[in-house]
Amino acid sequence: MINLPQRPRRNRKNSVIRNLVQENSVTVNDLIFPLFLIEGKNKKTEVSSMPGIFRLSQDLLLKEIESCMKLGIMSFDIFPSLNDKLKDKKATESLNKKGLYPSTIREIKKRFPEAVIMTDVAMDPYSSDGHDGYVKNGKILNDETLEILAKMALIQAEAGADIIGPSDMMDGRVGYIREALDDAGFTDVSIMSYTAKYASAFYGPFRDALDSAPKFGDKKTYQMDPANSKEALLEADLDAAEGADFLMVKPALSYLDVIKSLSDNFTLPIAAYNVSGEYAMIKAAAAKKWIDGDKVRDEILLSMKRAGASVILTYFAKEFALSKK
Repeated sequence: MINLPQRPRRNRKNSVIRNLVQENSVTVNDLIFPLFLIEGKNKKTEVSSMPGIFRLSQDLLLKEIESCMKLGIMSFDIFPSLNDKLKDKKATESLNKKGLYPSTIREIKKRFPEAVIMTDVAMDPYSSDGHDGYVKNGKILNDETLEILAKMALIQAEAGADIIGPSDMMDGRVGYIREALDDAGFTDVSIMSYTAKYASAFYGPFRDALDSAPKFGDKKTYQMDPANSKEALLEADLDAAEGADFLMVKPALSYLDVIKSLSDNFTLPIAAYNVSGEYAMIKAAAAKKWIDGDKVRDEILLSMKRAGASVILTYFAKEFALSKK
């Protein structure tokens, strides 16, 4: 027999020992479930590029949240899909306190006060231009956008949002929103900043779900270049200094190195957004029986946790929770 003082396999020899030495695990407590809201009543339409994910009217969204809470999912990120007739250049509908989005947030918090509701702050769901910021003469104007975003955040906070999610990638928006929230007395409302949001090809199914693709050009003047990782540290430095409570990396699967970098360099919790394209390609491969979809799902979620994410936003949340029952 070979003399080997170290035999790492000894710690893998049975499931009990493997569980004892396991370094990371994913539970439903780590997950936020993104949900798509549409107008109407008793409406449910599947997102064709995201099997198993639906756009839901308010009444069915409430039922879905109740169902998920029984599985232990307590955190939800709500995204509105609005009729084009409500969209304009200044995203005016985002400031309608009686609109679909704030009305639904109020109803969720009334029915399920213990649920944590995260909201989206960006102009694209409400903009006739489909961009995250205010467009003038073909350019996305940074500072002019901040005022709109802050007003949007205030309306969402007033409606009962627990976490504000600025997804726009405008410079200075975290500080601008934090000041507006604090001045209005919403000091307990958290900000989960989309800190390192990349100009990624993985967002296609999400834009289908909300019909929010840019009407011209792309988002490369404000979202990050996929080639860059050090730039994420700069964005994180700024967001942390401006008052962010969480730092998010989006997408997740192709940016595990960025998640690791932010986790190593910041004490704030790091969130990973397991985006629509990542979900869709696993579902497509599983449908072809090329992979075991459940095992691959669990492996990629674990990879995000291992990289340093404390929080994972994922469309797999409900089926993951069901698989653990």
